[in-house]
Amino acid sequence: MITVQLNKTGFEYDIHSLVKAFFPSEDVSVTVSKERAMEEALFRIVTEYRENEIEVSFFSSDAQVQEPFLKQTAEVDFSDRKETKNRLKQICYKMLSEYTGRTLPWGNLTGIRPTKIPMAFLNAGKSEAFIRDYMKETYFASDEKIRLSIDIAKREKELLSKLDYENGYSLYIGIPFCPSTCLYCSFTSYPLGIWEKRVDEYLLALEKEIAFVAKRFGNRHLNTVYIGGGTPTTLKPAQLNRLIRYLKQNLDFSYCREFTVEAGRPDSITGEKLAVLKEQNVSRISINPQTMNEKTLRLIGRNHTAEQTVESFHLARELGFDNINMDLIIGLPNETDQDVNHTMQCIAELCPDNLTVHSLALKRAARLSMFREEYRDLVFESTEKTVGLTAGYAKRMGMEPYYLYRQKNMAGNFENVGYAAPGKAGIYNVLIMEEKQSIIACGAGSISKRVHPDGRIERCENVKDVALYIEKIDEMIERKRKLLADESVKLKKDGISGK
Repeated sequence: MITVQLNKTGFEYDIHSLVKAFFPSEDVSVTVSKERAMEEALFRIVTEYRENEIEVSFFSSDAQVQEPFLKQTAEVDFSDRKETKNRLKQICYKMLSEYTGRTLPWGNLTGIRPTKIPMAFLNAGKSEAFIRDYMKETYFASDEKIRLSIDIAKREKELLSKLDYENGYSLYIGIPFCPSTCLYCSFTSYPLGIWEKRVDEYLLALEKEIAFVAKRFGNRHLNTVYIGGGTPTTLKPAQLNRLIRYLKQNLDFSYCREFTVEAGRPDSITGEKLAVLKEQNVSRISINPQTMNEKTLRLIGRNHTAEQTVESFHLARELGFDNINMDLIIGLPNETDQDVNHTMQCIAELCPDNLTVHSLALKRAARLSMFREEYRDLVFESTEKTVGLTAGYAKRMGMEPYYLYRQKNMAGNFENVGYAAPGKAGIYNVLIMEEKQSIIACGAGSISKRVHPDGRIERCENVKDVALYIEKIDEMIERKRKLLADESVKLKKDGISGK
């Protein structure tokens, strides 16, 4: 346990995230109190906000020790919130780095979209040299991560320049069913075996929500569609066909640049399902092994073999799919660099068009976190060498990194990177990371994101529980009605009904 005390509210999330980045296996408690914490802790951090300065002190867990063993003070102007946050994170990072003897690849950056920093500067006409200096001096990021973020921002900028993202929108469709729940997973997913008899009910509610979006956003161009989950291919072939046919009957696909379906788990993929996707002109699919090591697959609860992954990939190629993504995770329990190298060798033989490499992020809702004692003997290893190994394989396959994001509690404090062959970058992935376009999401547990012309972002969430989603579908639609209220005005001006 590490306790953090503040004398008043402010920047709790940022401090917690930074401390957690240095101590991923420790519980971190952040409280607003003037009383000294008496609970046992590895050490105690006290942050005091004064009239024009911040003081951060590190105290021993020994209650008898009254003097801090580390202390730093910084002058700040609290009217400038962004600069105050930067100064606070800078002194916290320096002290944590001194205490642990470590640096972090992304420095004190704790946000999930680091590429938005170089993107903003590139759009403002700043040079790459300026961006490098700024990210080094402000965030203490490593040269490698700065270079990676700038390279990706440049590719994203080029891709976005070809898209009228301001007058368009993207659609996400969530299918929250999976063959089983993986050990590390915290996403909204439900075992198909339990919910199989209610899938058609779910699709009926989903269709009702889709119909509303089709009418309310009828004056915009649909740029990308992404059917994710869960595992969409847990649906039967007829159910998949029903869903996609409904989408095409209600939405104008004339301007759709990309239609992705996460085929996902190899144990959910059949030739008949892939044939449905191909017949419906799905342009991009994912076949996600996460690892090609049998022992790891069994440990994390994925009931398929590496051979099934290979078979599914070849089947998709035979049917004519020419844009196939594969997801991998580094930092999986008990996997070594040799295990990751074996996975990459297998993937290189298949040579997909996209490769997304995730660093394991242990969320509170994952079984690995909830039942920590049960899995305390597992080893999680993610190193700069491992990250470099995957990047090297991607480069040899002719791929370049094109999008990047981070999550809390990531193994090694690294990142998730999407690589793509020329012309195969996932447009939806860039749009959701750069937050340049409204993405309307339908289905249980999905989150819609409305991007206004002034850059302001509004969100609305659907309930996660499948039964509750079915029961309260009218309420989910009402939430969207409020989110998209001014779209109705635009539609009426164009003579289109927005009911």
